[in-house]
Amino acid sequence: MKPQTARALISYLSLILLYLPSLAVAVFSVNKARFGLNWKGFTLEWYQRLWNNEYILEATLNSLIIAAVTTVIATVIGTALALGLENAPWPKSCHKLFDVIINIPVVVPDIIMAVALVLAFSFLRQFSGAFELGLGTLILGHVTFQISFVTLIVRSRLATLNRETKEAAIDLFASRFYHFRRVTLPLITPGILAGAMLAFTLSLDDFIISFFIHGPESVTLPIYIFASLKRGLTPETNAISTVMLIATVIMAFIAERLTRRT
Repeated sequence: MKPQTARALISYLSLILLYLPSLAVAVFSVNKARFGLNWKGFTLEWYQRLWNNEYILEATLNSLIIAAVTTVIATVIGTALALGLENAPWPKSCHKLFDVIINIPVVVPDIIMAVALVLAFSFLRQFSGAFELGLGTLILGHVTFQISFVTLIVRSRLATLNRETKEAAIDLFASRFYHFRRVTLPLITPGILAGAMLAFTLSLDDFIISFFIHGPESVTLPIYIFASLKRGLTPETNAISTVMLIATVIMAFIAERLTRRT
């Protein structure tokens, strides 16, 4: 077998393994069979029932609210942190320390992060009732690990900018704010969009941290799906998973187009 053919075959197999589970979920979301894996015909009944299932809709709405709010917060803080780390005259020793601190939420297992957040909120509840488990704690918990991802992506984008651009702007008597608004910000916008997209996806997908710090009125979609495993996944679950998958693909396509245009 030629090397080129082997590489193409490996690529096709990798794509099949990557997308086959998602395709299976989409197929069973239009299968008439409520239970089992037998194909009994095409139907959109489960999508119609989905809109009448208040529990799934509430969990989905909670996930979208948390993802949207945390993405905005994490993107703003992460971008500001990346700019501060790259532009401020920090000593080399501080740079190494900051790198370790930023990478900790990325490499630490989610279970450890979840336990740490539970302990932190338990301690803070002694001083304020604002830290009772619910949407508020979920938002704070998600932001804690999203900031690191946004910072890393924006910093990688900042590292590609050449210093000559800034020096040219200064030679033309541009203020720091004007240089940031008209030069730096447009150049790092693709990194900001990529970080925001990743933060949004991580929030929607998170289960372990959400499971530990959610309240009875703040069940997210991953938690609902996990709870459904005990009584068996329903076609409505397949339907909402397919809808979320399609929405994610559309968002990724839009973000890619915006990034390319920028």
